[in-house]
Amino acid sequence: MNVYGTQQIRNVVLLGHGGAGKTTAAEAMAYLTGVVKRMGKVTDGNTISDYDKEEIKRQFSISTSLIPLEYEGEDGPIKINLLDTPGYFDFVGEVEEAISVADAAIIVVNCKAGIEVGTEKAWEICDKYNLPRLIFVTNMDDDHASYRELVIKLEKQFGRKIAPFQLPIRENEKFVGFVNVVKMAGRRFTNLSDYEECDIPDYVQKNLSIARDALIEAVAETSEEYMERYFMGEEFTQEEISAALREHVIDGSIVPVLLGSGINCQGFRGLLQAIDKYFPTPDRYECVGVDVSTGERFTAKYNDDVSLSARVFKTIVDPFIGKYSLMKICTGVLKPDSTIYNVNKDTEEKVGKIYVLRGKDAIEVPELKAGDIGAVSKLTVTQTGDTIALKSAPIVYHKPEISTPYTYMRYKTVNKGDDDKVSSALSKLMEEDLTLKAVNDKENRQLLLYGIGDQQLEVVVSKLANRYKVAVELSKPKFAFRETLRKKVEVQGKYKKQSGGHGQYGDVKMEFEPSGDLETPYVFEERVFGGAVPKNYFPAVEKGIQECVLKGPLAAYPVVGVKATLVDGSYHPVDSSEMAFKMAATLAFKKGFMEANPVLLEPIASLKVTVPDKFTGDVMGDLNRRRGRVLGMNSNHHGKQIIEADVPMSELFGYNTDLRSMTGGIGEFEYEFSRYEQAPGDVQKKEVEARASKLDAEEG
Repeated sequence: MNVYGTQQIRNVVLLGHGGAGKTTAAEAMAYLTGVVKRMGKVTDGNTISDYDKEEIKRQFSISTSLIPLEYEGEDGPIKINLLDTPGYFDFVGEVEEAISVADAAIIVVNCKAGIEVGTEKAWEICDKYNLPRLIFVTNMDDDHASYRELVIKLEKQFGRKIAPFQLPIRENEKFVGFVNVVKMAGRRFTNLSDYEECDIPDYVQKNLSIARDALIEAVAETSEEYMERYFMGEEFTQEEISAALREHVIDGSIVPVLLGSGINCQGFRGLLQAIDKYFPTPDRYECVGVDVSTGERFTAKYNDDVSLSARVFKTIVDPFIGKYSLMKICTGVLKPDSTIYNVNKDTEEKVGKIYVLRGKDAIEVPELKAGDIGAVSKLTVTQTGDTIALKSAPIVYHKPEISTPYTYMRYKTVNKGDDDKVSSALSKLMEEDLTLKAVNDKENRQLLLYGIGDQQLEVVVSKLANRYKVAVELSKPKFAFRETLRKKVEVQGKYKKQSGGHGQYGDVKMEFEPSGDLETPYVFEERVFGGAVPKNYFPAVEKGIQECVLKGPLAAYPVVGVKATLVDGSYHPVDSSEMAFKMAATLAFKKGFMEANPVLLEPIASLKVTVPDKFTGDVMGDLNRRRGRVLGMNSNHHGKQIIEADVPMSELFGYNTDLRSMTGGIGEFEYEFSRYEQAPGDVQKKEVEARASKLDAEEG
């Protein structure tokens, strides 16, 4: 593959709902540009993008794939770095990584399915990152697909920015070509995406004049001179129209709509032309970071002539193809056999060969220039989000913003002895996927796997089995309840053992009461008069309490909020020992705790749910069913409401799936642990009984 300069590069991300046709669109463009000799199909499992075994098995994208295309543009050859992203929401981390290096986006919409939740999310993420975009409407070969209806819906949903650059030509209800609104010319498909000029059919004229007027008005708004000419009734030249439209597409005030059929490879030559003509080159943007040597903000244009800096935006760790660090070159040129400096890790690494990845194939290149995307293999310390630079010019760029995972399950290794293998395999998967987290919950003696959703966790289990040959089982996690007491009691604990020679004797009288501080397990005090218990045994008494609060008498959960006061007792000059007083305190605690109106406390989460207005009633009703307390609702000024509520953590299990089904996939939530509250009687009873049977089984 040739080396391309910054001006020749287009970094384009494919976005859209799962199943809208992104991978097929990428495949069609790869076919038209000669990358493949025949088009692969998702159903046949032979596309460039979906090469992973899991993707082939499930027939949808799980990871972002990079497909570099070489295309002969209007002003010479260009390189298009296509980033094909997953449409399913569980794999949003992949989308966020791709967005962080893209300079423009194609939102793929299935004409028959229309605007789906994934379309809205794609639009929102483009808004968030100020990405220029165009909409490519696929599935035009479907007889029941109405392009006109879809355009009306797009305008209603996204406003006047929507501008159809193409209108379909149908004959005998078959999709045979399109009208180029910019050039006012008919195009009839001859072979795949190739076309010949044809007359514009009469039935298109009405919609064509509406679309054309809107475009010319947008061109007129580019400058005062153009506006004057527009009002004078003067015509604009084709060059003026194209230049003005490019400006508007790049600043986001126009979103072109193009059309085609992925399965028949129709319309993609027009799409490639639009990428060349309307999408920006990387040097339209600035790289923003921090100069480590001064701590000051650093900005630079994408530029070959300065020292090297690059952002690692994705890592691929594959047992078969090895480890690759994918990076976007921000400044300078990356060359093979050079030494690079990882600014985040303060470590130098050696670069061997340099590649561009095309799906699973690594193509060696002599160098990568600013604005381009490529890969380096076998870097040892470098991870996703790290910045590569020269030691003499250490710059740190911002890491990609990755969604926080809130869905979690408990996992167990099926075969004993596989624990180390599972741990090693998971760390490799976590290198690839930043939304995946494995956590050792020591308190509840369980291992937890966090992800964006259940589907992602299911894929992880499958990858562990197929890639790394280790089996794990997922199950419902245990929740971190606490125990405390509600009233003050005074009890005696006496430990006496006589077995020839020295015996054991410890006797304590203790008060137990709520301390009022649920953050602290216990507070220990003593009010012993007249040396009833010698001072040197006080630490032993406290040690007894300290051990007891780790596993409460009610259901073996940690104890919090207890004030234990040693008030009296007795000792034996010969038989008393620290161990005896520790045991006496333990007996007193177990007896006193159960007499002091013990209760279970459950963890409460502060939850924020963001949903469109129309779903607020359903969501609030569901939160009430989950024993949640809705605290309020605020608008986020984008047609959505943020519902704030306190909900028991145990009731949030499975919430991701339920929220998606309630809101058609558009609802989002986040939460954090807030505090502990007394669990209702029925919850406590159920939990105590469940724990009792479990503890009996463990002891048995």
